[in-house]
Amino acid sequence: MTERRKDLLALALLLAVLIGAFSHILFTDKIIRAPDILNEHYWAVKDLHSIRFFDIFRIDLSSAGWSIFFNSGDTTEGGGASMQFLFYHRLIYWLIPSPANVAWFIVFHLFFGAVGTFLYCRAIGTGRVAAFLGGLIFAYATENASLINAGHVLKIATISYAPLAFYFLEKGFQGRRLFFFLATAFTLAFQFFNYHWQIAFYTCLAIGIYGILRSLGIIFAERERSGKGIGRLLLLNLATLCFFLTTVAISLLPLASWSVETNRGAQSGANQGKGGLQIDEAMSWSLPPEELATFVIPGFFGLSRQEGGENPSNIASYYWGRMHFTQTSDYMGLLPWLLLPLPLIFRRDRYTWLGLLAVAGGIIFSMGKYSIFYQFLFDYFPGINRFRVPKMMMFIPVFGLGVLAARGVDILLDEECCADRKFRYYLLSLVALPLLLLLLVGIELAGRERWIGSFYDMLSQPTRYEQGPQLIAQRWNNIVSETGIAAAVAAVYAAVFVVSVRSRRMLKALPFLLLFLYLADVGRVNAKFMFLVDVPQKSKGIKTPVIEYLSRQPKEYRVLPLSADPNQYATNGIPVMFTSMPVQQRRWQEILDIFSFNSALPDMLNVKYLVYDANQYQQEKAQLGDKYVPVFTSPDGSEVVVENRRVLPKAWLVPSVLPVSDRQQGLAILQNPSFDPRAIALVESPAPIPMPAPNMQPPVAVGGVAVTHYEGDKISFTANPAQNAILVVGEKFYKGWRATVDGKNADIYPVDHVLRGIYLTPGSHAVEMRFDPLPFKVGKYLTLASFAFFAVMAGRELYLRRKRVKGER
Repeated sequence: MTERRKDLLALALLLAVLIGAFSHILFTDKIIRAPDILNEHYWAVKDLHSIRFFDIFRIDLSSAGWSIFFNSGDTTEGGGASMQFLFYHRLIYWLIPSPANVAWFIVFHLFFGAVGTFLYCRAIGTGRVAAFLGGLIFAYATENASLINAGHVLKIATISYAPLAFYFLEKGFQGRRLFFFLATAFTLAFQFFNYHWQIAFYTCLAIGIYGILRSLGIIFAERERSGKGIGRLLLLNLATLCFFLTTVAISLLPLASWSVETNRGAQSGANQGKGGLQIDEAMSWSLPPEELATFVIPGFFGLSRQEGGENPSNIASYYWGRMHFTQTSDYMGLLPWLLLPLPLIFRRDRYTWLGLLAVAGGIIFSMGKYSIFYQFLFDYFPGINRFRVPKMMMFIPVFGLGVLAARGVDILLDEECCADRKFRYYLLSLVALPLLLLLLVGIELAGRERWIGSFYDMLSQPTRYEQGPQLIAQRWNNIVSETGIAAAVAAVYAAVFVVSVRSRRMLKALPFLLLFLYLADVGRVNAKFMFLVDVPQKSKGIKTPVIEYLSRQPKEYRVLPLSADPNQYATNGIPVMFTSMPVQQRRWQEILDIFSFNSALPDMLNVKYLVYDANQYQQEKAQLGDKYVPVFTSPDGSEVVVENRRVLPKAWLVPSVLPVSDRQQGLAILQNPSFDPRAIALVESPAPIPMPAPNMQPPVAVGGVAVTHYEGDKISFTANPAQNAILVVGEKFYKGWRATVDGKNADIYPVDHVLRGIYLTPGSHAVEMRFDPLPFKVGKYLTLASFAFFAVMAGRELYLRRKRVKGER
């Protein structure tokens, strides 16, 4: 059997092990209890199982995409169109019945990350069994696997590409082959296409550091100091960067344009006017230093965060640490930490130092506000301040730890190393660890009252769902219990190490014993994060009576659900005014901040229906006045649909404009209940045609407007102004929209802060608006050209490889 076939067999076995380890969530008719899955991801994929087979591979890049159903109009300027290239996503959801297909999708990507780790370990010279352990650590370590509990499906998918990128880059440095550098860039681009840009950004940072250090190592350690050699290295690194930028352009260019006007963009005013997040928000998900203890004692600060509704019964204490909130655990298993010293003692080469940098650097970065290093990067390194949750960097330490552990296994199988005096000291340290942990248990038991008194404030800290004095004893008892379990796990590992190294036969079996113990150790912790619940009724596609009623209404009007998840309405083809998103357009966020039912804002935004919980409606009925009237009640009386009787049509003509250069002044006018958007339009620059002076008298008839076509990226009207007027459209102003009046290009102006407007002269006009952002068109062609170039290079690589094999024969 060839070496390649042996590697493939090892990977097949690794897949089988992971399927067995995650069988609880794979072979079931239930769904993972995670709000992001129950409320968002499952909704997006639940119908993919029923699409036609050939539609799986269908790609449509004709439009950048503007959804009328979410958030009063939503887009990323085509930044998400690249997900169509990931047809295997749709294939998984098509092949496997729901709801288990979500779990299969997750486990497939964890396996994909394990494959990349395995290949990287093999590329740097580790044995097959050692590489197997490295891959298993990446896929099964609780730090990565507990993301399942958080419902971060696309985050897991994005993380899974990182090891493969490191593998291709390392192969490129070893052979100085252009193809592998291009493959690195291609992998990073596809990682970016998975839509979790923070993980992709962090991977690019790590890859950049790896590339710089490997290049310097080649120049100085390998004495590649000729001008030709250095020049070639520089060109290969530059080729990687350039090819990544062109390949990812279909996403990167639109998203770069989109982000400018968001509440994290350069104009947002956050971070002292430089854009990005405020520093406190960005660092609120930092890894507290004391939680480094969870690397050895996983449940020291509790385990999975408690949620509303049903919770797992195998958790003695829910998370109570200083993280803003957390649904994951930092545990990576005890075994990798036990193996970590071995390469530091016996193989202090470039791969050991790079692995150590990944572990230490990633952890320090993840500590965020507790680390001067991260604060420096936040202030001075481009891009860092655009993201929150620095702890997301922890997938890099997991990868580094997996690689170092793999190298440690190779050293265990080296009889010469095992005979070294240093190895005996290493064994003594392994024996000392469980003794130290037992000593810690004794200190916890003997000094119980003293320790509880010292940490009373932390131990008694209430959570969203738990409060009361009973928490103190609950949490302290859990600390003692988890410390005891950690001591027992360390003792078992120490005993296996000590016994195995005394016999050559046992030494050969040692890696397999360690694999078994690792699965048992980490599996115990992972079980706390793999909780299943019944599939919610709404996720089964059952339409409520309220949804049935609203789905029959014209799509030109919007709904604002006040008692239910708006995604439930949007996915049923009902336009909703607002959906919660971590990043909003700046203009839109400012409107949300001043939104009031008694102002003209709901009328301008075409909000015709409000959906209330019956009890909530009774409480707020008096405040709504006669503007809002109930028009539908669900058969069980639990929900009430209220109609806005003053809602404006999709488009209307306004006879006068008021230029307002001060943003806050304009917002204050819009918030005033006396403002009438039919009589006057707020604009940000002087009108290009003569307009009557503003007046607050009741509006005169200035003409009519009719909508002739209304869909996501195209709207058409016929307008008949009797005088110079501005056509105001109840849609968000956005720079990617283009307009024509009677077939000639026309400018679209921001009106009433967030709406679109076009100036018209008297007469009959055909007006058309199309969403056609330039960054998407440019990026699309750059990406497609890069695909074609990579296909040619891959064909060339395959040809050369076959030619080389024939020559060897």
